[in-house]
Amino acid sequence: MSAFGFRKPEDLPQTLALFPLDGVILFPRSVISLNVFEPRYLNMVDDALGGERLIGIIQPATGQDGEAVPHLADVGTVGRITAFNETDDGRYLITLTGVCRFDFEQEIEAGTPYRQALVNYEPFTSDFRQASGAGIDRPELMKSLKTYAQLHGFQVDWNAVDGAPTETVINVAAQLCPFDAAAKQALLESVSIEERAQALVALLEWDSASDDQSKRPLQ
Repeated sequence: MSAFGFRKPEDLPQTLALFPLDGVILFPRSVISLNVFEPRYLNMVDDALGGERLIGIIQPATGQDGEAVPHLADVGTVGRITAFNETDDGRYLITLTGVCRFDFEQEIEAGTPYRQALVNYEPFTSDFRQASGAGIDRPELMKSLKTYAQLHGFQVDWNAVDGAPTETVINVAAQLCPFDAAAKQALLESVSIEERAQALVALLEWDSASDDQSKRPLQ
């Protein structure tokens, strides 16, 4: 079951406030922390806190969120604000927990400083329940993650990783690894957890191989 009592697409709003962020993706049951400081997005957080606390995280389609009105990716994720703190200088520090992915269907003129759109959750009904990951080669996944972390000098609590569900390991890695925006979007749009695991391992191994090659002395 999804968190917060959302069990099916009909439990979620068709119209969603959007927070476009380059290189940021969110998966169901995963969390991200955001530092919100732009006035339009402060307004968005205020409105969300006064309602169901839901915000849509979506990447700009171009991979560049510096555009005034960037085109948006086809798929994003609705998250619920599960923690927030207002700083002395007027920023919000919020934690979003993912609920369900959505298809971006049509932007609407809602009269708010932030963007809103009609979205469709139907293609992602499996997001409302945790995937078992039974068909995933977990030892291969862990080997790829450890090689990647070692090459990049990342400090990881492997005992905690070993005890986490396979879905959690895959989704947190997909969110945190510094892949480019296009690769992250491909991971987000993977329909099943098995497809996402395959794509993640391929990215980890390609990056690790490239990094290893770059460190070899010239012959």
